[in-house]
Amino acid sequence: MTESQFDDEELYGCEYSPEDRPCYLAPGDIPDGELRSALGQLCFLQSDPYFRTQAFNLDMTDGFLMELEYATLREWFETERTPPRAYFLGAQSQMWIFATYELLRSWREWVSEVKKWSANGGLDQKLASLKNQAKDFSHFGIEAKIGQLKAVIKKPELVLLIEAHLDHTYVSFKKLEFLRVALAKNQVSGKPKLIPSMPTHGRINKECGALDYELQNGIYIIGQMSRRDVADAIRGLDLTAAPPSKENLASFDTYMKGPGSGIPSSETSCA
Repeated sequence: MTESQFDDEELYGCEYSPEDRPCYLAPGDIPDGELRSALGQLCFLQSDPYFRTQAFNLDMTDGFLMELEYATLREWFETERTPPRAYFLGAQSQMWIFATYELLRSWREWVSEVKKWSANGGLDQKLASLKNQAKDFSHFGIEAKIGQLKAVIKKPELVLLIEAHLDHTYVSFKKLEFLRVALAKNQVSGKPKLIPSMPTHGRINKECGALDYELQNGIYIIGQMSRRDVADAIRGLDLTAAPPSKENLASFDTYMKGPGSGIPSSETSCA
């Protein structure tokens, strides 16, 4: 057990043996750049200069927010009242969640289009269109997209990698999307007529200090999620493992529509 983990155990009352991993690692125990590196594993994210920059920004602000979360938790324990800084934490947490959602949404949108063009024979046409656009005004963004399309044309098997990465990130993205709709639109994802109760109210997590938001589907609470959960889900991506089956993803979709009996077993861990 590292010194920072020991300090957290003393402060937060975590009850785990030395061989166990705590639910949330202390900021000092998370390697620098791990979130950025995890995002960079996704097909065509690292090679896009704009996606790459946004991943860097998310990683930098994640470190700042983790320190703020733990400081908020420490003050909460010491004073036994909600610290004023919790309001700033709430505002910054929501902005981080929105930015993370937009990066992943934009990446999924682009690679899904590439996959569609590959299936319907439209890759060459799209490549020609981008090249024509580059004649008038070429820049890093266009050149990156041109390079990616050329790569898929040269190696069609990249489409299988894209599909696997989409499946690997499906569950965590859909949960993030559910949270984002609640925070930004005060609605239930996919059910705009349903108004959730206090969608922007976050409770301080007793282990890491992040704000936990309830995921509500009508009268049902189907879970809770914090900014730290989103970050840890990204850091925990294992793209070398087999992606979840289509059946499991369909089962997850059914659960999120509610009511359900529980989150699939792969999503029950605290990470």
